[in-house]
Amino acid sequence: MQQFDVVVVGGGMAGASAAIAIKKVSPQAKIAVIEAFTPKGKQHPSFDDRSIALAAQSVAFLGELNLFNPEWQYVEPITQVNVSDRGHFGKAWINPEDYNQKALGYVVEVNPYGSFLHEQLSNLDIALFCPNQVAHIHQQPEQVELTLDNGEQLQSRLLVVADGAQSPTRAKLNIGFDSIGYEQGALIANVQIDTAHGGQAFERFTEHGPMALLPMSDNRYSLVWCMPNEHLSEFEAMTAHEFLAALQQAFGYRAGRFVQVGMRASYPLVLGRVEQLTHHRVVVIGNAAHAIHPIAGQGFNLGLRDIQVLTSQCQANTLEEWGSFQFTRAYQLARAQDINTVMTLTDALVRLFSNSSRTLALGRSLGLLTMALSKTARAPLAKQLMGYKG
Repeated sequence: MQQFDVVVVGGGMAGASAAIAIKKVSPQAKIAVIEAFTPKGKQHPSFDDRSIALAAQSVAFLGELNLFNPEWQYVEPITQVNVSDRGHFGKAWINPEDYNQKALGYVVEVNPYGSFLHEQLSNLDIALFCPNQVAHIHQQPEQVELTLDNGEQLQSRLLVVADGAQSPTRAKLNIGFDSIGYEQGALIANVQIDTAHGGQAFERFTEHGPMALLPMSDNRYSLVWCMPNEHLSEFEAMTAHEFLAALQQAFGYRAGRFVQVGMRASYPLVLGRVEQLTHHRVVVIGNAAHAIHPIAGQGFNLGLRDIQVLTSQCQANTLEEWGSFQFTRAYQLARAQDINTVMTLTDALVRLFSNSSRTLALGRSLGLLTMALSKTARAPLAKQLMGYKG
């Protein structure tokens, strides 16, 4: 049976980042990652490469670990966020200069960044079991014993569950996940405009639902368009020409003219949280721990803050203490308030801008107008977007 200090289940963005971050702050630790799917490896960039938004606070954390470089070709800065309500007078602009930042955040393409993270796993001598799945988990007083689907057995002081929203590991541990559906889905695609975007991002609230455009390389935008479930299949079935026309009509011309759209996909939107962030010698992070609406682009950033707290706990404790009750209890206490705050604020934003009430529409417009006129009024939303508390 192979012995480790930490075993991370899930080698995606959250899992790989967690393993690397822990190894960087605790080089003596023996770490393993279990991943069910073989990475694609390096491949040519695609028009359809998916992306994630990294808040300024996330960028600072990753930069300290040498896990982010704003000069990478697949990274684009967010130099301004334009917030508006289609058909109403309120609008606001959030600029990084107002908060002594070079950028509000960065948009990173997932495929090349994922390849970079897997290179780091190898360079840091982190054991990778792939493609493998956990077949059985046995929690002992001093360690967790894992049996993989190929019969290999691993033993670890601490188990980190990071295998996504549908986490089979979470289910094996009998940890529940409470969720509420929004009766909305998110349609995602990359679109190209006929002019330079200049790093400008958009949060636009339309008759169908909230829409976000995040700047990517080559004058592309990553589009996330939230809408009632009954409309998703209709928009996915449109020809490219029909979809671009519908998008232009719903969004307007603030970003320019949409000239190309890539593959479209959709997924259901839920608000969800794991019943307990920890178990005996176990912590749950990332999408396995919480699911939020993508309206403010905070999903992966919330997971990175899980990782920050986890690495801090590893630094603050000896290897022998990793996974102890005191260790997991401290992690839970440190993460609970931030997760609650982000989930509550995001949910409130969704419900405010998904309501057709004229009174609420007027209130939204007045709120956005106040933000446009006052840096102080913009500050809470700006700090939320940048990933900073308070």
